Amino acid sequence: QVQLAESGGGLVQAGGSLRLSCAASENIFSINAMGWYRQVVGKQRELVAVVTKGGSTIYADSVKGRFTISRDNAKNTVYLQMNSLKAEDSAVYYCKTYMLTGSEYWGQGTQVTVSS
Repeated sequence: QVQLAESGGGLVQAGGSLRLSCAASENIFSINAMGWYRQVVGKQRELVAVVTKGGSTIYADSVKGRFTISRDNAKNTVYLQMNSLKAEDSAVYYCKTYMLTGSEYWGQGTQVTVSS
């Protein structure tokens, strides 16, 4: 069972920045990919960004050019740098890992609120 510890959420004004962190309990080299998803009450959880083992990245169109996903292998951690935040970015953000074994794990979520 992989444990994911998320941090970095909070309240920020529109146009501001936040950095989310997700630390994995497993060696990051056993992880195929790590991603960030977000969910607003009443809506489906949606992909925000994913970084693969090889370092390739995928972003939702809505965050391209504003968000950057990265991973620090030495710290078993993935980050989501969020700049130029908009009110519509407000959501609970979840970290997810895709293991080389095929298993998938979710973090507990961290709230991001952007005030307009």
